[in-house]
Formats: sequence, structure tokens, C-alpha cells
Amino acid sequence: MSKSNSKIDQEQIEFLENAQKRIRQKKILYNHFIFFLFISAFLFVLDFILNIGSDLNIYEYSWSVWVFLIWMFLFLFHTFNVFVSNKFLGDMWVKKQTRLLMELQKHKIEKLKNDIASEAKIIASSETFYNKSSLITIIAAADENNVIGNDNKLIWHLSDDLKNFKNLTKDHHVIMGRKTFESMPKALPNRTNVVITRNKNYVGENIIVVSSLNEALEVSKNDSQPFIIGGGEIYNLAMEIADRIELTRVHSKFEGDTFFPFIDLNQWVEVKRDERKKDSKHNYDFTFIRYDKKK
Repeated sequence: MSKSNSKIDQEQIEFLENAQKRIRQKKILYNHFIFFLFISAFLFVLDFILNIGSDLNIYEYSWSVWVFLIWMFLFLFHTFNVFVSNKFLGDMWVKKQTRLLMELQKHKIEKLKNDIASEAKIIASSETFYNKSSLITIIAAADENNVIGNDNKLIWHLSDDLKNFKNLTKDHHVIMGRKTFESMPKALPNRTNVVITRNKNYVGENIIVVSSLNEALEVSKNDSQPFIIGGGEIYNLAMEIADRIELTRVHSKFEGDTFFPFIDLNQWVEVKRDERKKDSKHNYDFTFIRYDKKK
């Protein structure tokens, strides 16, 4: 069955279900009306013919009149719900609005993907003019599923990992995407912060702004070991040209929206490993792993 036929069948099913529900609502309203008429007549007989509770007059109106008026209001409210609210704002309306919102959200996601792809093309300029003698190093922390962040924020706090990052990158160039830079309170001290963005008018305190990864590496050509520190798109672009990966593998699994690229062991070889156990300062086991690209 084609997708269009499936959609038509689904709409027909929803229309039938809504029609059946409307019939039930009107049937209940009809029963309510009949019940209301008989009970109202019965109350008036008790009050005005049998004089039961005749002394219960409120603001010069008999008790049965007040019951009738209150019940009349409830019945009219019920009628309004059936013929107005449920007709125009019922399940069919809710489902239709939900589909429209989902389509709108899908369109926004596609636009965002296209924008990211466009930015990646700019960043991944085909021209290569950086210094090949530098040891280009990717440094990152990732969980067992390669999650590195969520909503542009770090998910974990590992004291020794931060110290390791600080010790390795001190006095070096650190290259990052705009979102990674904006996730930090300020530029990293004792390092040269290089930010990649397609926004030519982008400014920030204590940073060098470039438009591509190659340009970032050109800026860092006098650094013997520039470090690429994120985010996900920058890591993906850097995998082909990097010489080393300093990876902190966090031995747990987290929900996230940013991932570290897959490390192909046909291209990379593990040369160093330092395992750490969780303790009072670390909530998770983790391992420092160094990979060098195979020659």
C-alpha cells in the first residue's frame, strides 16, 4: 500500500471514529434533555401541587425554581459543549493541530540541518595551507555511546579530566566551533582561543575568529601541537587531518544530542591507556586513552 493511500485510510478511520463519538455525545445530550424534562416536571408537582418544601423560598423564588434554573444552566452548558466546543475543538481538531505543529517542527529541523551542513562546507574549505609539521591533536571526553554533550552543555564533571585537559592544552592553541566557545563562561586562560564560525562579524573577548578549520590551523602554524576541542561538527571535520586523539572514555551511558566520531582502528592505534575508578570526586569510572594515526 502506498504512503498516500495509507494516509487517506488513516484519515477515513479518524473521520469515522469522530462521527461515532459525535453520535454518542448527541445521544447522551438527548437523554440528558429527556431526564431534565421529567425531573423538572416531577419537582414542580412536589412543590406547587403537593406543597412539599413550600416554606423553602429563597429571594421570593420557590426551591424547585432554583433547582430548575441551576439544572437549566448545566444543560445549556452541556449543549454548548456538544454543538460548539466538541464540534470545533474536539479530538479531530486536536489531531489536526498536532500534525500541523509536527510538520512545522520537521521543517525547522530540516532548515537547521541545512544550515549546519552549509556551515560545515564553509568550515571544511578544500584548500589546505596549514603547517603539516604540527602535531594536530583532537581532545575530547565521550561516554560509551560516544555522547559528548547535551543542549550545548557537558553532562558530567570529572575533576581529573579537567586537570588533564588543562595540563595538555596549556600554552597551546585551542580550536573550537562557535557553539563550543559560547558554552564556556569566557575564553580559556593561558591558551590561544581560535573560534570557527561563518559569521564574519562575530566578535568575542580574547579570541581569534576564523571561517574554516584550515584557516584555524594556519593561525596555529607556529604551535607544535594545536588542540581541537569541539564540538561535534568540528571533530568530524578534524578526523581526517588530525594526528592524535586524546580521549577520555567515561564508562557510563547518557542521553545527549552531540556525539564524538567513530574511531576507525584501521586508521588509529591505541598507544597509551590510564584507567581511573570512581571515587569521592568522580561519579564514574573513566579512562584516558591516546590514539595516534597509523602511518
